[in-house]
Amino acid sequence: MKKRILVVEDEEKLRRVIQLQLASAGHEVDQAGTAEEAMRYTDRVDLVLTDLKLPGMNGQELLSLIHRQNADLPVVVMTAFGTVETAVEAMKSGAVDFLLKPFSLDHLMKVVDKALEVSALRVENRELKEQLGRRYQFESIVGASKPMQEIFSTVTRVAPTRATVLLCGESGTGKDLIARAIHYHSPRRDRPFVKINCTAIPENLMESELFGYEKGAFTGANTSKPGKFEQADTGTVFLDEIGDVPNQIQVKLLRVLQEREFERLGSNKTLKTDVRVIAATNVDLRAALERGTFREDLYYRLNVVPINIPSLRERKEDIPSLAQHFIGRLAAELGSPCESISEGAIEKLMEYQWPGNVRELENVIERSLVMCNGKTLESGDVKLDLAPAKRTAAVADAFLPEGMSLDNYEQTIIREALKRANGNKSQAARLLGLTRNALRYRLSQMGLETAEKD
Repeated sequence: MKKRILVVEDEEKLRRVIQLQLASAGHEVDQAGTAEEAMRYTDRVDLVLTDLKLPGMNGQELLSLIHRQNADLPVVVMTAFGTVETAVEAMKSGAVDFLLKPFSLDHLMKVVDKALEVSALRVENRELKEQLGRRYQFESIVGASKPMQEIFSTVTRVAPTRATVLLCGESGTGKDLIARAIHYHSPRRDRPFVKINCTAIPENLMESELFGYEKGAFTGANTSKPGKFEQADTGTVFLDEIGDVPNQIQVKLLRVLQEREFERLGSNKTLKTDVRVIAATNVDLRAALERGTFREDLYYRLNVVPINIPSLRERKEDIPSLAQHFIGRLAAELGSPCESISEGAIEKLMEYQWPGNVRELENVIERSLVMCNGKTLESGDVKLDLAPAKRTAAVADAFLPEGMSLDNYEQTIIREALKRANGNKSQAARLLGLTRNALRYRLSQMGLETAEKD
């Protein structure tokens, strides 16, 4: 790819040879005999190739000046063999490579090509980070309502700290986006962000997933493996659905929060970790405390900065802007000509109760865009799911045995699952498609919590 390269060399013949070689490779070349002259070109070139020994300001000083103005501009230094230590010092100061005089033209081109490649990777990396930053800026999390503005204010205050944050709210309210916004507005933004979906990890694998394991720790552990907390070191761990973590893992999480240390499964070696913890839950953890399914000490360690994210039905004034936001983002992806949404369609969206919250609204807009043929999304294009209350009633009428309530029917199914599992709650929970904690709560409501086996 054609680039613009600045050659800074006081020896005119060598400068001319380098210029001709770079030009023959398709590059545009600017030339300077002094560092002072070179500074006229540094704002328009892609690479600087400079001698270290120059009249007036030397190459090392030129390198420092360039990097103060543009740290992404790659600099290759040239030096005589007897001053290689100076070249090493230049590398420590930010030069991407060096050339020892005399050098062949082939070697020159290899070094130049490598430096340009490094430069391209730097630019790409910076642009990706900028895109991530924009993705999780508050303007990408749509919400002009008072509750959302209060959340943005809290995030702004807490993000620069290392304080643990507990995000509470129904599924689909945007807890993941808020967690990432906290991370990308923090000093850890360039470090790992590791999300852990606590409901997606089987109970018997959770310890090894979170904390890692040593070779031979269990059958099939043929190599050692770091856990999520090691992978997130110096960054952020996002514990999604923390309310579903089993009690024995809660104890280990408490230690990480208190002591910043843990052991891999199968090891006695204590490892230190520097992570910022953000947790999220869609269940009432205070109720879980009362039921005994969540540790009180862990709750208070997590609940340092609580952020309660409202459901969409509690901030319906955000629906119009959210709908337009999703149209703007999804229409191009779907090949839809739609650009806006009608008042009738907005009214239809405002009347709905949104049990699935913002995530459901996004899905509805995506489905509606598929049906839309014009530039405006009309009411008839909007396809909503049956309201949950109506759906539940319809299911009950169609399937419940005569004279049996929904609660009684649920209890009958739970008892049958426990019977098939020989009283084992973990196995029964799997049969029912529930977490073990959710099943224990239902059993406590039935008065059976202590009567069955774990």
